[in-house]
Amino acid sequence: MLNSTGELEFSNEEDPEIISQLTSLALSDGKSSAGAPEKTGYPDSVYVMAANIFQGIRIEKSAQKVLIKYGNEPLRSFSESEDQSFQRLSYELAFSALKYQDILETILIDSCIFPSTTIPDHLSSLIIVMLYDFQDRKFQTRVLSDNEESISEVQEVENLLNSFKIKLAAALARCRIKHDALSIYHILPETVRKQELRASTLPLYAWINTCKISPEEVYNNLKRRGYNKVKSVLHIDDKVFAVDQHCYDVLIFPSHLKNDLINIDLFKDYKLIFQDKSRSLAVHSVKALLNMDDDILMVNTGSWYTVAHMSILTNNNTSKVFVCGVQSQAKDPDLKTLFTKMGCKNIEILRETFINIESKDHRLQKIKVILLLPRCSGLGVSNPVEFILNEHEDTEFLKDHSQGGISVDKLHILAQQQYEQLTHAMKFTKAQAVVYCTCSVCPEENEAVVKKALEFQDLGNKVQPYSGTLLRQCL
Repeated sequence: MLNSTGELEFSNEEDPEIISQLTSLALSDGKSSAGAPEKTGYPDSVYVMAANIFQGIRIEKSAQKVLIKYGNEPLRSFSESEDQSFQRLSYELAFSALKYQDILETILIDSCIFPSTTIPDHLSSLIIVMLYDFQDRKFQTRVLSDNEESISEVQEVENLLNSFKIKLAAALARCRIKHDALSIYHILPETVRKQELRASTLPLYAWINTCKISPEEVYNNLKRRGYNKVKSVLHIDDKVFAVDQHCYDVLIFPSHLKNDLINIDLFKDYKLIFQDKSRSLAVHSVKALLNMDDDILMVNTGSWYTVAHMSILTNNNTSKVFVCGVQSQAKDPDLKTLFTKMGCKNIEILRETFINIESKDHRLQKIKVILLLPRCSGLGVSNPVEFILNEHEDTEFLKDHSQGGISVDKLHILAQQQYEQLTHAMKFTKAQAVVYCTCSVCPEENEAVVKKALEFQDLGNKVQPYSGTLLRQCL
């Protein structure tokens, strides 16, 4: 429980004019808010899930620099939702709080919430994520729906923050002035700000499940819903779509249409699938190298949608799509259900990790192309939250992106793993090609890995002779 006596002494009188003046100095958005919908807050359960995510990815500090203590136990979630929109809101809130962790902690100290109040350590993460949202709403009262489930910890933290409203707004304004910044957004590292700008301007990509619907039927369906087909969606605010110039089954939409699109039947029925273009480009690169009866081996697939897309592109062939490294049999029913819904019939699951599979494995003697999607830094990804949800990445991915980069040591570890997988792929002498695809812009994970692997071949090792072809895709 929060100590609710001492912290109230600052808030007996709230002057709306003071709040307005202070919040005008402390806007969290670096862009104009004209025309943007007013923010009303989140359901209690989103705050709890966001707090638990933040707790697992927050930046650890040395003992000398610790301002606020965090507990080790997650908050109890009363309504764990599998709904992706619920998860997206929670991840976005946690990621925002992570980017501003230092600033938010400083505001809590400067406003005397810490250490003057007796706050249990296990609520610190909840306070951080709710403070981020509170200042993002310009310290306005949250709007609650009548049927919303209330969570006591959220109500306690909300009451605490409301009682310190004036001091929090003043502390935020002082922070902005100290850094001579138009808003706290401008205090972020330049690399993070550029990433946010890209994420807000990049279009959406979705591929057509041609096992269930033809491209022409999709075009007509969208046109009936008021969408117009154009050549380019850049800088267009209307309801439009375009066909990608590299992948014939990929459509492009302006980013502002996401909420409208996810609710239409085309997406609900797995006829259109949102996914980063780099994944579609990878499977199309494989398809271009295949004959009718050639098999494919997929390594580190991430999203099962990538597997499904590869299967659908080869649906008219006698090809098999082998996917390695699926060790948990508990996932089998869910995977089979997903693949059945999407119309996939030629997928074979292998339990072994790729490194433990021998090139002479009798199941893989018709493999002609290996699609290698290694774990990488993901520093070419502009929207890390969407990437985590779609590609099933670890939440640690957010920590790297909140800082605008990763450590040299971690980059070397990833590059070594990538090199080991690539050289192992080259040992499959019956394979005629290896398609290597990362979501990183670091040369250490791309050109350097491929060059080193080709040198491994030149040393006389028994591998299929390869030459490197570089294809750069801007994510």
